[in-house]
Amino acid sequence: MGKHVSATSSMEKQYLLLRHSLFLLLVLVQVCSNLAMAGSIVKFLPGFQGPLPFELETGYIGVDESEDVQLFYYFVKSESSPETDPLVLWLTGGPGCTSFSGLAYEIGPISFEQVLYHGTLPKLLLNPYSWTKVASIIFLDLPVGTGFSYAKTAKASQSTDLQACDQTYEFLRKWLVDHPEFISSLVYIGGDSYSGITVPIVTQLISNGNEVGIDPHINLKGYLLGNPGTTAADGNYAIPFAHGMGLISDELYESLKISCKGEYQTVDPSNALCLQNMQAYNQLLDNIDHAHILEPECPFASPRPNNLFNGRRSATEMLHKKFEELKIQESTAAFTCRMDGYRLSYYWANDESVQEALHIRKGSIGEWIRCNHGLPYRISIWNSVPYHANLSIKGYRSLIYSGDHDMLVPHFATQAWIKSLNYSITDDWRPWILQGQVGGYTRTYANRMTFATVKGGGHTAPEYRPAECQAMFERWISSQPL
Repeated sequence: MGKHVSATSSMEKQYLLLRHSLFLLLVLVQVCSNLAMAGSIVKFLPGFQGPLPFELETGYIGVDESEDVQLFYYFVKSESSPETDPLVLWLTGGPGCTSFSGLAYEIGPISFEQVLYHGTLPKLLLNPYSWTKVASIIFLDLPVGTGFSYAKTAKASQSTDLQACDQTYEFLRKWLVDHPEFISSLVYIGGDSYSGITVPIVTQLISNGNEVGIDPHINLKGYLLGNPGTTAADGNYAIPFAHGMGLISDELYESLKISCKGEYQTVDPSNALCLQNMQAYNQLLDNIDHAHILEPECPFASPRPNNLFNGRRSATEMLHKKFEELKIQESTAAFTCRMDGYRLSYYWANDESVQEALHIRKGSIGEWIRCNHGLPYRISIWNSVPYHANLSIKGYRSLIYSGDHDMLVPHFATQAWIKSLNYSITDDWRPWILQGQVGGYTRTYANRMTFATVKGGGHTAPEYRPAECQAMFERWISSQPL
């Protein structure tokens, strides 16, 4: 992967210039053919009472040479000062999880009423802690085949991580051409979980494009990531995390360290003691929700942290299953699991009236799936640290935050790779405060990187601590200290 970083020299610049020429040609063809790329305004959403009190736009933008890949997006304009507020492009993890998760469960202006499905369309409520209070946000369904994004051909449905990042860059350029009022906006790229791989790559592609003069110039300022999967070794930090949280004994922890020598994901089959210790560890963690260790353990939401990257599977892929695998049944039980809330999205997004309101193209997809892990998607990048290093050299701002009760990508893992960048600390470990209470802890570095924990947060921290995460984002995006 280091070669991909160093390829920002002559060959990559020639490649980017060629793409630039093709891009301008495509724009010219589209203008001449009156193929409007503009999205459609959504004023009403089924399940929400009355007109939307915020500006929502949905649409598709075709990417690649023949535009056989149609990427779907939700755009929410800032509720404060869209003319001057930053623009954020948000990529949800997976790979294969729709950006609707970010919109309705994490940082967007709507959320589902937390009532078990009872046969009628789920209701939508306003999220008082939406990040769109201070920023305009594009929620992009990526890669192709995710959410409402679709391919026109079988070949176009196949993608890789680097290809998806190229498509994201092309999407953003075309979106800005179609929305010239945002050309001068400060731009940030954000995401969580698996997006810890893609967001730094996309950010670098934008930076490279700006350097060689690709139009439109994007006013890139930085990026932000929540509980980001960053290296193939992230899962090894689940065991020290479990020990620190009192989930395993001192004796087992010491034996694990000695017998496994810090490698807990791919165990040597001849190492009998390590295998025995891992078996004991897995039994102790069998009924723990790894996305948030204090939440109820629910069916289909208990991946083993030592398998996060084993077998080429990502954290969110292990966490969420396809809707048809959930075996949903009518129930009068209390709303006790987050899975109950996730299920509401299937009933809502697959409703014909909802798809009509969102301007979904008829026949473009089959059943809408929140996390589609059956995609023909190939991962080749398993370490994004060199991208962070490269972006640091270029002076971009970054916010890396971790829900401190997540065992899928523990904050221990995130702090380890940040430390490996070898930047000096400019503001040492301290609490950050919200309404007189500790919201988490933070530290800043000489490379303009801020690391923050979110106290009580899980794998997708804004789901669990929305007020804290909204305050954290608002302070950071406005360059205020946490």
